[in-house]
Amino acid sequence: LHTPMYFFLTHLSFLDLSFTTSSIPQLLYNLSGHDKTISYTGCAIQLFLFLGLGGVECLLLAVMAYDRFVAVCNPLHYMVIMKPRLCMGLVSLAWGCGVANSLAMSPVTLHLPRCGHRSVDHFLCEMPALIRMACVNTAVIEGTVFVLAVGIVLSPLVFILVSYGYIVRAVLQIRSASGRKKAFNTCGSHLTVVSLFYGNIIYMYMQPGHNSSQNQGKFLTLLYNIVTPLLNPLIYTLR
Repeated sequence: LHTPMYFFLTHLSFLDLSFTTSSIPQLLYNLSGHDKTISYTGCAIQLFLFLGLGGVECLLLAVMAYDRFVAVCNPLHYMVIMKPRLCMGLVSLAWGCGVANSLAMSPVTLHLPRCGHRSVDHFLCEMPALIRMACVNTAVIEGTVFVLAVGIVLSPLVFILVSYGYIVRAVLQIRSASGRKKAFNTCGSHLTVVSLFYGNIIYMYMQPGHNSSQNQGKFLTLLYNIVTPLLNPLIYTLR
């Protein structure tokens, strides 16, 4: 288990646990009784954790794609390239950028004017739902969110796709069926997780605020907040 892949999986597992822990207990409490409220502090903490953990997971999946790229395309140099120091540095970079993104966007979202008593029509304090509550023109903040989403969401996705382009080319050069199967087993789990996670995130954060469908937003949030973390251990266990 002391290999780079399992080191990254440890962080992915911690992220999944943190995702569900940050919102599901409050959701279950609200569903179990008449109290459907959350404190302002609790809402702010949920927003900060969701933005931070989501950003970290996007970048961590890109780091894992690089790990799979080295494993398939440079197998003989894998242990030389993926040294523990490099793995720790890549993970630290992912955590640092994710937290920085949350520190930048959370205060801006929370300080939007609400114009009186407003309710969050959602089961958690997520940024698109909070932007939708604002009683002012949110075009500027939506543009800022879009730019940050390009950096935090789309850039890692492009890196993942490029990595898998090289991986596919390397796999096609493998003549034996057993070799191709081994390469597919190496990458199949990660690619499945990327597909589940990114589809929802891109839809939610590339068109935030008033442009997004409220009910669809709730459904997609439910998917990447509960269903995806639930499926990730199963996906990697099947390997």
